[in-house]
Amino acid sequence: MKYPKIEGFVAATFTPFQNDGSLDLAGVEPMAEHLLKNGVKAAFIGGTTGESASLTLLERLDLAKQWMEVTCGTKLGVMVHVGSNCLADSKTLAAQAAKLGAMGISAVAPSYFKPQTMEDLIACARSIALAAPRLPYYQYDIPMLTGITLSMSAFLHQAADKIPNLAGIKYSNTDLVTLQECLANPDFDILSGVDEALLGAMVLGVQGAVGSTYNFVAPVFHQMVTHFSKGDLAAARIEQFKVVRFVRVMCKRGYFGSARVLLDMMGIKSGHPRLPNRTLSPLERQELEAEILNLGFVIKGS
Repeated sequence: MKYPKIEGFVAATFTPFQNDGSLDLAGVEPMAEHLLKNGVKAAFIGGTTGESASLTLLERLDLAKQWMEVTCGTKLGVMVHVGSNCLADSKTLAAQAAKLGAMGISAVAPSYFKPQTMEDLIACARSIALAAPRLPYYQYDIPMLTGITLSMSAFLHQAADKIPNLAGIKYSNTDLVTLQECLANPDFDILSGVDEALLGAMVLGVQGAVGSTYNFVAPVFHQMVTHFSKGDLAAARIEQFKVVRFVRVMCKRGYFGSARVLLDMMGIKSGHPRLPNRTLSPLERQELEAEILNLGFVIKGS
């Protein structure tokens, strides 16, 4: 293992916007403070949750700079997602992350023009990783959104000697068989990216996770880990299923719009998601708030 494994929770963060849709850099600090209060280890910025595909390159550069400034001197680490359909942009973002002192970088492969072979995927990843050769690089696997289904266990095996700073995989994939194959390689760190199935991943050996629900229900996950560490799987399953129910409600009206409502409930202003992600109507907002509270989650004032 070239790098220490990441243990605990890394929150995939939302990008704060002004009411007019422009970037709201002042909104980063309250998000960081909230994560610190809830025992989250690090922030994963500019990823899927951060709507990176809807941000300009300049916005992504400004966002990373702001996160690093806000977290300087705190215990909150920052991992920067640098993936893009434009590899030149990815390399620019990676080089900036290294200059700013991020804890690591991660990237989805280009997904409009997709890599068709493992060699193509490795070539893309290598070009990004080598733009920040001293930072740990995590390949971001999320086939549901990219449509790229190349095996991550095969990627680790074939890329090991081609990408010197390859640290592991951000595994946002429900394929638990391939997850086991990835975990069988002790040289790499595998971060679970499916919040609703984290307990299953932990049983298989995962130690760290990146996900958006750690912004909202981190205490539930902390309790789940406590039960798991004591060998009480029955109690751990109860906590995990709370998250399943939570995510079902969040996705019912559109996850990104629902998430912005919950951030408001928490007192964190983040604006509206950018199209094509939709904003909830006033009625949908009321319904969501009621359903979340009916599940037993105390969001206000958290």
